[in-house]
Amino acid sequence: MTDPETSRHIEIKDGDQTVADADVSASAEPEGTIRASLRAASGHIAPGSRASLVDAVMDLPEVRESSRLKAAVPLGDGESLQRLRERADEVTTRPAGSTALVDATVPPQDESPSESRAPDSQSSADH
Repeated sequence: MTDPETSRHIEIKDGDQTVADADVSASAEPEGTIRASLRAASGHIAPGSRASLVDAVMDLPEVRESSRLKAAVPLGDGESLQRLRERADEVTTRPAGSTALVDATVPPQDESPSESRAPDSQSSADH
């Protein structure tokens, strides 16, 4: 994830505070595998923030052009896991310590991206 051409950092904010973020990296080969690590701030955050983070990741052009997604999600983050199940195909999860490892197939590009977003959250992607 050190190559700026193949990695991104995404943040979901509530006002000025980052409530969820992800690091996403793409493999060099076309239609390859995307790797993502999703995190949320500790404590209470607005419902929908974690789902918005998944949407932001899944809507990245490099993710939509890939065939596989491998993600690390905090174990117990039911909102992110549920949204991944809604947005991806053939989703499997397995625990690894305090993390859930997710393997999934990215749906074909002709399917439209999700339009459900948390109204007060915003995302930003940095290269």
